[in-house]
Amino acid sequence: MGKVYETILEHHQEFIEKQKMFFVATAPLAANGHVNLSPKGQDSFRVISPTKVAYMDLIGSGNETSAHILENKRITFMFCAYDGPPNILRLYGEGYTVLPNHEEWNTLSKHFNIQLGTRQIIVANIHRVQTSCGYSVPLYEYSGERDHADKWAVKKGADGLELYKQEKNRISIDGLPTALH
Repeated sequence: MGKVYETILEHHQEFIEKQKMFFVATAPLAANGHVNLSPKGQDSFRVISPTKVAYMDLIGSGNETSAHILENKRITFMFCAYDGPPNILRLYGEGYTVLPNHEEWNTLSKHFNIQLGTRQIIVANIHRVQTSCGYSVPLYEYSGERDHADKWAVKKGADGLELYKQEKNRISIDGLPTALH
């Protein structure tokens, strides 16, 4: 049975740290706006405190999470057990974007192995932690990380990545500005 908590407990953090993948969900306020759901990996998620989490966000083809949390702060993270006992863990919170020139960057970036393709750090203050059974989530075997993002970033180079962010990451698909705007 599912349970609700106000903070991330030690056993929640242990579960999070074992997961190789998580999902991030955000949405704009507009009824006709696009809900965004993104899978993430590469050891990029950290529990900073019982009520604060962060993840290192790599450059991608869009920047919906940043646009949505800039507009309304709402963010949800989901972790699923793909091996071992079934479990789903959701973290509900209010998020914000930390760019390299932000006052929190130096403190937060120490929690991650910052890569050439790192775009920003997404931070969330968590107000609800919820577990559910996960009985219908299939079992999967982890076979490793993909290296495509790293190779792509190296091929683009620092200047090419900056240009790509300006072209693809400043405005959401719904026309909302991102923190890069």
